[in-house]
Amino acid sequence: MKITCFGEVLWDIFPNHKKIGGAPLNVALRLKTMGINASIITKVGNDELGQDIIQYISKQGLSLDTIQKDYQYHTGEVLVSLDQEGTASYEISRPVAWDFIENTQKAEEEVIISDAFIFGSLAARNDVSRNTLFKLFNKAKFKILDVNLRPPHYDTQLLNDLMKKADFIKLNDEELDEICTHFGIKESTLEEQIKSIAAYTNTSQICITKGGKGATLYYNNSFYHNDGYTIKVVDTVGAGDSFLATLISKLVEKNEPQLSVNYACAIGAMVAGSAGANPVFSDREVQDFIKSQ
Repeated sequence: MKITCFGEVLWDIFPNHKKIGGAPLNVALRLKTMGINASIITKVGNDELGQDIIQYISKQGLSLDTIQKDYQYHTGEVLVSLDQEGTASYEISRPVAWDFIENTQKAEEEVIISDAFIFGSLAARNDVSRNTLFKLFNKAKFKILDVNLRPPHYDTQLLNDLMKKADFIKLNDEELDEICTHFGIKESTLEEQIKSIAAYTNTSQICITKGGKGATLYYNNSFYHNDGYTIKVVDTVGAGDSFLATLISKLVEKNEPQLSVNYACAIGAMVAGSAGANPVFSDREVQDFIKSQ
């Protein structure tokens, strides 16, 4: 199996340290730890931060073939703040290198040979990367949208266009409320809201994450629920990305949807209980964690 991710790579700047991040990279790295052939289409600046990212990606075993370099704009940075519960908020710099991802032959070839193509809404904030993304849609077999609402980096028309292109949509419960407001969806229950989005976007697979309360998956007209796992939160950075990577890999491998949601929720909880976005867990550790609940 091969899965390609598209979008931002950057440095998360915390009060006392910095870490390499960006949702698409976090997803690709999680896929790699699960034995999936993963890659990322992105762009870094011609600077020290960009070179450090390239070295890091190479060390993690991901290909550098689709990592572009920008000689005008610097590598992306995000100021991360954590509240008392460990929940993160972000201040995202712009314009930066990943706003200018080009549609290259290598990028198209990577998408063509992939079983799934994962992208987020944040990387489409700039015309250049957005136009590249929409061209790559034409090459993709299965398109997964990771809704990533970071004001002021999106608008209703962009969300509308991206959601209607997607075969699978993932968003959290706060983003669901915002989407419903944007598109005038009035239903009161989660399942009714999901069905309305599915009908509006003609998308048969939608997943809503609910933080510590688990997730709900709408998969080909059926619902699957997980109420979450108990964990002492260290920080939530990367937890949703690891959840998405795990869920998609399990579903593309044709695992049973309920077991896929359970496993993905376990990974997400374990990441939230660890420092950093990309801690590595063995399958035995995940299974033991699920059994311990």
